[in-house]
Amino acid sequence: MIDFEEEIERFKPSLDVEDVEDAIVKSDLTDMTDIMMELIKENMSDK
Repeated sequence: MIDFEEEIERFKPSLDVEDVEDAIVKSDLTDMTDIMMELIKENMSDK
């Protein structure tokens, strides 16, 4: 059986939508476009 008291003690609420948005915006997310642009810049500066 589920021990509800134990589950409540371990419960951690999830982030609100606004908190999640802030966390995503503040993190440094590099995607393929960023990588390709950096490679193109490096290639152009070598010439």
